[in-house]
Amino acid sequence: MSNNINLKQGLNIPISGTAAQKTRKDVAGTVVAIKPTDFKGLLPKLLVKEGDRVLAGSPVLADKVSQDILFTSPVSGTVGSVVRGEKRKLLEVRIKADKTTEYVDFGTRKVNELSAEQVREALLQSGLWPSFIQRPYGIVADPQIKPKAIFVSAFATAPLAADIDYTLRDEFDNIQTGVNAVAKLTDGGVHFSLNGVNFNGTPLHKIENVIHHTFTGKHPAGNVGVQIHHISPVSKGETVWTISPMMLAAIGKLFNTGKYDVSRKVAVTGPKAIDPAYVTAFPGMSMTDIADFYDNSANDIRFISGDVLTGTNVGAEGFLGFFDNQVTLIKEGNEYEMFGWAKPFRTNLFSASRTYFSWLTPNKKYDMDTNLHGSPRAFVMSDLYGKVLPMDLYPVHLVKACLAGDIDKMEKFGIYEVIEEDLALCEYVCPSKIEIQSILSDGINLMLKEMA
Repeated sequence: MSNNINLKQGLNIPISGTAAQKTRKDVAGTVVAIKPTDFKGLLPKLLVKEGDRVLAGSPVLADKVSQDILFTSPVSGTVGSVVRGEKRKLLEVRIKADKTTEYVDFGTRKVNELSAEQVREALLQSGLWPSFIQRPYGIVADPQIKPKAIFVSAFATAPLAADIDYTLRDEFDNIQTGVNAVAKLTDGGVHFSLNGVNFNGTPLHKIENVIHHTFTGKHPAGNVGVQIHHISPVSKGETVWTISPMMLAAIGKLFNTGKYDVSRKVAVTGPKAIDPAYVTAFPGMSMTDIADFYDNSANDIRFISGDVLTGTNVGAEGFLGFFDNQVTLIKEGNEYEMFGWAKPFRTNLFSASRTYFSWLTPNKKYDMDTNLHGSPRAFVMSDLYGKVLPMDLYPVHLVKACLAGDIDKMEKFGIYEVIEEDLALCEYVCPSKIEIQSILSDGINLMLKEMA
């Protein structure tokens, strides 16, 4: 085990609504959605039409650029509808799910007897290849590339994040199989990062065939991008892959059972959640399937697939993202407060600085909403970003380079090392109310276009 890496910068957001470690229900959704928008850089090619019968593991989409990368159905059922947006952009493929899931049989295999090419082919055919995220840029991994290394963050520090030890407590053997499989795809090893606070308390510290690292500190200590920065930073011309423990378990189940099984425990969290807890569901679960967790009679809830910093606002009729194991229910902040900046004695508001007196009650949780408490204003130089970003970068300069579309400066200031989630806290504390993640996303898209 390597020495513990202690991160000084960061911020834990004290939002209420942590999920209790209990599973309230198994969600047997009637409709499940596959969303191409979950996969950055994907040019989707539709492989099915309305009315087609599919099994769990049947191909639904392919990448037009790399057509051997398939996206398969998480459930069995009938293709109900294909949802398109502007310019016929493919947004969703909705599948009417069977009550009992039937699976494509990919056959069980002993990973130790497989070559790297056989592992790669099995993952491509099953639809599990999109589990790998490639850096730079956070896109679906290119199967023609051998990465410098593969990185796994085995703990989460995001607001109200699902407890990995609870959600994967029965998946140790599958995770080990998944690790053994993906380790064949790189010569640099699988780097497995754990929380240094309870390293010995999690069964995941017993995972073999990995290079263990431990991190301590506030969020974003659990972000895999931050971990990569401190273990082996990504330089120009280098490629690394990342994958979550949840998807490692799915890969393990593929080889151990022959099934494409991406079912998961999903944490339903947030200030507007009633009795927040876990459900067992599939990616693409509809928000209407967890209606007993909320009361939206006032139409004042924001439905977020993911956490409040990096999740997607999917709406009351939306669906869970492919990579998400958390739903956050938070109040839409539509109220305006006169002279709010002049009222420092507000005990029900949290401040990342010492603007309010929330620092006197460090253990208090807050019923936060979506209010910005101000409007966008001039983008000024500040040291606030550096206080919450434990990376040796110049985030203000990087964001301004993205705004200017200056590729040389984007490279200089670290575009190869970050994706949107890494600067999410910078956006949260930004006094200028700048949508930093959106700006960074535009910069990454420019890099993909110009550097391809």
